[in-house]
Amino acid sequence: MQEQLFFVRNQMLPPEAPPPGQKGITRWMRENLFSGPMNSVLTVLGILAVVWLLMHILPWLMHSVWNANSLNECRQIIQERWGEGATGACWAMVRERWPQYLYGFYPRDLYWRPNLSLLLLFGALAPVLYSSLPRKMLWITALYPATAFWLLWGGSIWAPVVAMLGFVVLWLVFSVLQPRLGVPVSAGIGVVVASLWWLFLQAPATDLLQGILPLSLRPVGSRDFGGFLLSFVIGVTAISASLPMGILLALGRKSDMLLVRTLSVGFIEFIRGVPLITLLFTASLLLQYFLPPGSDFDIILRVIILVTLFAAAYIAEVIRGGLAALPRGQYEAADALGLDYWQAQRLIIMPQALKISIPGIVSSFIGLFKDTTLVAFVGLNDPLKGITTIVRADINWKGIYWEPYIFAGAIFFLICFGMSRYSMWLERKLKTDHR
Repeated sequence: MQEQLFFVRNQMLPPEAPPPGQKGITRWMRENLFSGPMNSVLTVLGILAVVWLLMHILPWLMHSVWNANSLNECRQIIQERWGEGATGACWAMVRERWPQYLYGFYPRDLYWRPNLSLLLLFGALAPVLYSSLPRKMLWITALYPATAFWLLWGGSIWAPVVAMLGFVVLWLVFSVLQPRLGVPVSAGIGVVVASLWWLFLQAPATDLLQGILPLSLRPVGSRDFGGFLLSFVIGVTAISASLPMGILLALGRKSDMLLVRTLSVGFIEFIRGVPLITLLFTASLLLQYFLPPGSDFDIILRVIILVTLFAAAYIAEVIRGGLAALPRGQYEAADALGLDYWQAQRLIIMPQALKISIPGIVSSFIGLFKDTTLVAFVGLNDPLKGITTIVRADINWKGIYWEPYIFAGAIFFLICFGMSRYSMWLERKLKTDHR
């Protein structure tokens, strides 16, 4: 046998290197760019289009001006440096007006408050996004909404403290009643008790505590919010609140209880059938007519509520798709283990459904964050239209067009690209089917 193997080895041809056209970059180009007549034509046309764009964009970027007091001064500097007829980007506008794009008309001497809120936001998101961190850090996440509200809007510190106590009351009522009445009834009673707390006891309790120990920051009105500060406030709040609401709506739509299913389906279909701008006009104009006379319902809070409801309807459909993708055996396994409905959802069903739904959920979040620019139509100064319109109305920068939109678009791209990259990392981390 060994003699036969030795004979076969001696008869085989010695290994040779592949031809130059079948390896390295040449092989990759043949397979991906010039694999056929149509691909070759499209590749050549694409290269020509890229070259044409670079020929027009690169000179405009290379002739940029960063120090000027007006658009006319920018153009004069470009003409002096690069000759008559030259064009270039006037980034001096961004250099001069970047605080408005980031903070709107928030008082300059109080910029430390939104900056501190942003730093605390990273601390609050870290234990939620990365499970390897200590779970005790979730206390930062739980306390962040009240802290950020107090830092951004100012006023008495006791207003957000008393509001957070309402959630403590809800949890206590739920914990006491849940062993006897079950999850749905206990949660409903807890919501009712917490709502009564917020409606009737919050204002007197806040005034009492403020009289005993006055602690407050300088108030800042909602009309002073603008730029990316406004987009972050609306986007982060709506994203955080819409995910749990979407989960409940998805479960309600698949519920066996007729009333719950009908209400969930009606809400989802109604919200998805109405443009977001219509809901924003409702929040800005019509909602005030349904409130008692003399009531002052903050415009940003109204917008946040409507945007959250809008996002929750879309998230619900994404999660419903994840639930529908699970095989029936997962539900049967939960029943075989003796788990009740909520235990099965928490331990078996929902983790898998959310893992499947990650791309759709993150896409909805990215779309929601970009849709925060629509608040310009209800009088708020978003970074894309509200602030840019104000900047371009200045006589010094009248006529400038591309630079403000490119600057705002670049920041939106960085934020949305970061969200998409995190979702891809999370998908790879949770991918266990082929390990």
